[in-house]
Amino acid sequence: MTTPIKTEIGYCTTERIYVRGFDLADELLGEVDFVEMIMLVVLGRRASQEERNMLNAILVTVTDHGLTPSALAARLTYLGAPEAPQAAVAAGLLGAGSVFLGAMENATQMLRDFVDENEARLGSEDELGQAVRTLFAKQSAAGTAVFGIGHNIHVHGDPRTPKLKKLAQDNGFYGPHWRAIEAISAASQAITGRRLPVNAGGAVGAIVADMGLPVSMARGLALVGRCAGLLGHILEEKEVPTGKALWNLVLEQDPRNKTGTQ
Repeated sequence: MTTPIKTEIGYCTTERIYVRGFDLADELLGEVDFVEMIMLVVLGRRASQEERNMLNAILVTVTDHGLTPSALAARLTYLGAPEAPQAAVAAGLLGAGSVFLGAMENATQMLRDFVDENEARLGSEDELGQAVRTLFAKQSAAGTAVFGIGHNIHVHGDPRTPKLKKLAQDNGFYGPHWRAIEAISAASQAITGRRLPVNAGGAVGAIVADMGLPVSMARGLALVGRCAGLLGHILEEKEVPTGKALWNLVLEQDPRNKTGTQ
Protein backbone atom coordinates (compact mmCIF):
# COMPACT_ATOMS: atom_id res chain seq x y z
CA MET A 1 0.00 0.00 0.00
CA THR A 2 1.32 3.42 -0.93
CA THR A 3 2.22 5.62 2.02
CA PRO A 4 0.18 8.87 1.85
CA ILE A 5 2.14 12.04 1.17
CA LYS A 6 1.42 14.32 4.12
CA THR A 7 1.62 18.04 4.73
CA GLU A 8 1.04 19.81 8.01
CA ILE A 9 -2.34 20.88 6.63
CA GLY A 10 -3.78 17.51 5.78
CA TYR A 11 -3.74 14.22 3.95
CA CYS A 12 -6.07 11.39 3.07
CA THR A 13 -6.04 7.60 3.03
CA THR A 14 -8.39 5.26 1.21
CA GLU A 15 -10.76 5.46 4.17
CA ARG A 16 -10.25 8.80 5.90
CA ILE A 17 -9.46 12.49 5.34
CA TYR A 18 -7.49 14.45 7.93
CA VAL A 19 -7.15 18.22 8.22
CA ARG A 20 -4.68 19.56 10.80
CA GLY A 21 -4.92 16.24 12.60
CA PHE A 22 -8.72 16.22 12.78
CA ASP A 23 -10.85 13.62 11.03
CA LEU A 24 -12.80 15.66 8.49
CA ALA A 25 -15.91 13.49 8.49
CA ASP A 26 -16.14 12.68 12.19
CA GLU A 27 -14.62 15.71 13.93
CA LEU A 28 -15.13 18.71 11.64
CA LEU A 29 -18.20 18.25 9.43
CA GLY A 30 -21.17 19.62 11.33
CA GLU A 31 -18.92 20.69 14.20
CA VAL A 32 -17.12 23.79 12.88
CA ASP A 33 -18.24 26.59 10.60
CA PHE A 34 -16.35 27.86 7.56
CA VAL A 35 -14.65 30.72 9.43
CA GLU A 36 -13.29 28.35 12.07
CA MET A 37 -12.17 26.03 9.27
CA ILE A 38 -10.24 28.91 7.72
CA MET A 39 -8.38 29.47 10.97
CA LEU A 40 -7.71 25.76 11.37
CA VAL A 41 -6.35 25.32 7.85
CA VAL A 42 -4.35 28.55 7.73
CA LEU A 43 -3.02 28.78 11.28
CA GLY A 44 -3.41 25.24 12.55
CA ARG A 45 -5.57 26.11 15.53
CA ARG A 46 -9.18 26.60 16.50
CA ALA A 47 -10.54 30.13 16.67
CA SER A 48 -12.02 31.86 19.69
CA GLN A 49 -15.54 33.24 19.47
CA GLU A 50 -14.14 36.79 19.30
CA GLU A 51 -11.86 35.81 16.42
CA ARG A 52 -14.77 34.19 14.59
CA ASN A 53 -16.82 37.35 15.06
CA MET A 54 -14.11 39.51 13.52
CA LEU A 55 -13.28 37.18 10.64
CA ASN A 56 -16.96 36.92 9.78
CA ALA A 57 -17.18 40.71 9.78
CA ILE A 58 -14.16 40.99 7.46
CA LEU A 59 -15.58 38.40 5.03
CA VAL A 60 -18.95 40.17 4.94
CA THR A 61 -17.23 43.53 4.44
CA VAL A 62 -15.32 42.44 1.34
CA THR A 63 -17.93 40.23 -0.37
CA ASP A 64 -19.22 42.84 -2.79
CA HIS A 65 -18.96 46.53 -3.60
CA GLY A 66 -20.95 46.82 -6.82
CA LEU A 67 -19.46 47.02 -10.30
CA THR A 68 -15.87 47.24 -9.18
CA PRO A 69 -12.96 46.34 -11.48
CA SER A 70 -12.99 42.79 -10.12
CA ALA A 71 -16.70 42.38 -10.89
CA LEU A 72 -16.25 43.93 -14.35
CA ALA A 73 -13.36 41.58 -15.10
CA ALA A 74 -15.44 38.59 -14.02
CA ARG A 75 -18.46 39.61 -16.11
CA LEU A 76 -16.42 40.32 -19.23
CA THR A 77 -14.53 37.06 -18.88
CA TYR A 78 -17.80 35.21 -18.52
CA LEU A 79 -19.02 36.96 -21.67
CA GLY A 80 -16.11 35.47 -23.57
CA ALA A 81 -16.04 32.08 -21.86
CA PRO A 82 -19.44 31.20 -20.37
CA GLU A 83 -18.44 27.54 -20.26
CA ALA A 84 -15.74 28.32 -17.66
CA PRO A 85 -17.21 30.23 -14.67
CA GLN A 86 -14.06 29.43 -12.70
CA ALA A 87 -12.12 31.54 -15.22
CA ALA A 88 -14.46 34.46 -14.57
CA VAL A 89 -13.96 34.18 -10.79
CA ALA A 90 -10.20 33.91 -11.31
CA ALA A 91 -10.20 36.99 -13.54
CA GLY A 92 -11.97 38.98 -10.85
CA LEU A 93 -9.52 37.86 -8.17
CA LEU A 94 -6.49 38.67 -10.30
CA GLY A 95 -7.35 42.36 -10.01
CA ALA A 96 -6.95 42.35 -6.22
CA GLY A 97 -3.86 44.50 -5.91
CA SER A 98 -2.54 47.56 -4.16
CA VAL A 99 -5.32 49.80 -5.54
CA PHE A 100 -8.43 47.63 -5.22
CA LEU A 101 -9.23 45.01 -2.58
CA GLY A 102 -5.65 43.86 -2.04
CA ALA A 103 -4.75 47.19 -0.45
CA MET A 104 -5.90 45.69 2.85
CA GLU A 105 -2.63 43.77 2.97
CA ASN A 106 -0.65 46.93 2.20
CA ALA A 107 -2.48 48.76 4.99
CA THR A 108 -1.80 45.92 7.43
CA GLN A 109 1.92 45.91 6.66
CA MET A 110 2.15 49.70 6.80
CA LEU A 111 0.41 49.84 10.18
CA ARG A 112 2.47 47.00 11.61
CA ASP A 113 5.70 48.69 10.54
CA PHE A 114 4.49 52.05 11.82
CA VAL A 115 3.58 50.71 15.26
CA ASP A 116 6.78 48.66 15.53
CA GLU A 117 8.87 51.73 14.71
CA ASN A 118 6.94 54.17 16.89
CA GLU A 119 5.60 52.12 19.78
CA ALA A 120 7.25 54.37 22.36
CA ARG A 121 5.72 57.47 20.77
CA LEU A 122 2.10 56.33 20.64
CA GLY A 123 1.33 57.75 24.07
CA SER A 124 2.43 61.27 23.18
CA GLU A 125 0.18 63.28 20.88
CA ASP A 126 3.04 65.51 19.71
CA GLU A 127 5.41 62.62 19.05
CA LEU A 128 2.68 60.60 17.35
CA GLY A 129 1.92 63.58 15.10
CA GLN A 130 5.57 63.83 14.11
CA ALA A 131 5.67 60.10 13.39
CA VAL A 132 2.62 60.43 11.14
CA ARG A 133 4.19 63.34 9.23
CA THR A 134 7.31 61.23 8.77
CA LEU A 135 5.16 58.40 7.40
CA PHE A 136 3.50 60.68 4.84
CA ALA A 137 6.89 62.00 3.75
CA LYS A 138 8.34 58.50 3.53
CA GLN A 139 5.45 57.16 1.44
CA SER A 140 5.53 60.22 -0.82
CA ALA A 141 9.27 59.91 -1.39
CA ALA A 142 8.77 56.28 -2.35
CA GLY A 143 5.92 57.20 -4.71
CA THR A 144 3.59 55.05 -2.61
CA ALA A 145 0.19 55.92 -1.23
CA VAL A 146 -0.57 56.07 2.46
CA PHE A 147 -2.80 53.02 2.59
CA GLY A 148 -6.05 52.73 4.49
CA ILE A 149 -7.39 56.28 4.18
CA GLY A 150 -9.56 58.01 1.59
CA HIS A 151 -11.99 56.49 -0.90
CA ASN A 152 -12.82 57.33 -4.50
CA ILE A 153 -16.56 56.87 -3.86
CA HIS A 154 -17.11 57.34 -0.12
CA VAL A 155 -15.43 60.73 -0.02
CA HIS A 156 -17.20 61.76 3.20
CA GLY A 157 -16.42 58.53 5.04
CA ASP A 158 -16.60 54.81 4.40
CA PRO A 159 -19.89 53.57 5.91
CA ARG A 160 -18.27 50.26 6.87
CA THR A 161 -15.58 51.77 9.09
CA PRO A 162 -17.64 52.81 12.16
CA LYS A 163 -19.24 49.36 12.44
CA LEU A 164 -15.90 47.60 12.03
CA LYS A 165 -14.45 49.83 14.74
CA LYS A 166 -17.30 49.01 17.12
CA LEU A 167 -16.96 45.29 16.43
CA ALA A 168 -13.22 45.52 17.07
CA GLN A 169 -13.89 47.29 20.38
CA ASP A 170 -16.60 44.82 21.40
CA ASN A 171 -14.39 41.82 20.66
CA GLY A 172 -11.18 43.13 22.22
CA PHE A 173 -9.26 43.92 19.04
CA TYR A 174 -9.13 47.71 19.19
CA GLY A 175 -5.46 48.33 19.83
CA PRO A 176 -2.42 50.36 18.74
CA HIS A 177 -2.92 49.72 15.04
CA TRP A 178 -6.45 51.11 15.17
CA ARG A 179 -5.17 54.17 17.04
CA ALA A 180 -2.44 54.55 14.45
CA ILE A 181 -4.75 54.51 11.42
CA GLU A 182 -7.07 57.01 13.14
CA ALA A 183 -4.12 59.30 13.87
CA ILE A 184 -3.00 59.02 10.25
CA SER A 185 -6.49 59.92 9.04
CA ALA A 186 -6.79 62.83 11.50
CA ALA A 187 -3.49 64.31 10.28
CA SER A 188 -4.37 64.00 6.59
CA GLN A 189 -6.20 67.33 6.39
CA ALA A 190 -3.24 69.32 7.66
CA ILE A 191 -0.67 67.38 5.66
CA THR A 192 -2.44 66.91 2.31
CA GLY A 193 -5.10 69.61 2.41
CA ARG A 194 -7.81 66.95 2.13
CA ARG A 195 -9.65 65.05 4.83
CA LEU A 196 -9.04 61.35 4.16
CA PRO A 197 -11.25 59.19 6.42
CA VAL A 198 -10.28 55.67 7.41
CA ASN A 199 -11.59 53.33 4.71
CA ALA A 200 -12.55 49.67 5.01
CA GLY A 201 -9.08 48.63 3.91
CA GLY A 202 -7.54 50.61 6.76
CA ALA A 203 -10.09 49.24 9.21
CA VAL A 204 -9.46 45.65 8.14
CA GLY A 205 -5.72 46.27 8.19
CA ALA A 206 -5.93 47.55 11.75
CA ILE A 207 -8.07 44.59 12.78
CA VAL A 208 -5.75 42.00 11.25
CA ALA A 209 -2.74 43.69 12.84
CA ASP A 210 -4.38 44.05 16.25
CA MET A 211 -5.47 40.40 16.09
CA GLY A 212 -1.84 39.42 15.58
CA LEU A 213 -2.62 37.54 12.36
CA PRO A 214 -0.13 37.13 9.50
CA VAL A 215 -0.10 40.17 7.20
CA SER A 216 -0.94 38.05 4.15
CA MET A 217 -4.21 36.98 5.75
CA ALA A 218 -5.61 40.45 5.06
CA ARG A 219 -5.52 39.92 1.31
CA GLY A 220 -6.29 36.23 1.70
CA LEU A 221 -9.53 36.94 3.53
CA ALA A 222 -10.41 39.57 0.95
CA LEU A 223 -10.01 37.00 -1.81
CA VAL A 224 -12.07 34.38 0.01
CA GLY A 225 -14.89 36.82 0.66
CA ARG A 226 -14.85 38.29 -2.83
CA CYS A 227 -15.20 34.80 -4.36
CA ALA A 228 -18.78 34.73 -3.10
CA GLY A 229 -19.47 38.18 -4.51
CA LEU A 230 -18.04 37.25 -7.90
CA LEU A 231 -20.14 34.10 -7.98
CA GLY A 232 -23.18 36.31 -7.46
CA HIS A 233 -22.14 38.56 -10.36
CA ILE A 234 -21.61 35.58 -12.65
CA LEU A 235 -24.99 34.04 -11.84
CA GLU A 236 -26.66 37.42 -12.39
CA GLU A 237 -24.73 37.82 -15.63
CA LYS A 238 -26.15 34.51 -16.78
CA GLU A 239 -29.72 35.62 -16.11
CA VAL A 240 -29.46 39.38 -16.74
CA PRO A 241 -26.46 39.98 -19.04
CA THR A 242 -24.62 43.28 -18.73
CA GLY A 243 -21.21 42.24 -20.09
CA LYS A 244 -22.27 42.73 -23.69
CA ALA A 245 -23.65 46.18 -22.89
CA LEU A 246 -20.36 47.10 -21.20
CA TRP A 247 -18.42 45.91 -24.23
CA ASN A 248 -20.71 47.86 -26.57
CA LEU A 249 -20.15 50.95 -24.45
CA VAL A 250 -16.41 50.60 -24.98
CA LEU A 251 -16.93 50.27 -28.71
CA GLU A 252 -19.18 53.33 -28.80
CA GLN A 253 -16.60 55.42 -26.93
CA ASP A 254 -13.73 54.45 -29.24
CA PRO A 255 -13.42 57.20 -31.89
CA ARG A 256 -11.87 54.74 -34.33
CA ASN A 257 -15.13 52.85 -34.49
CA LYS A 258 -16.92 56.07 -35.43
CA THR A 259 -14.56 57.01 -38.22
CA GLY A 260 -13.91 53.56 -39.55
CA THR A 261 -10.15 53.95 -39.09
CA GLN A 262 -7.98 51.23 -37.58
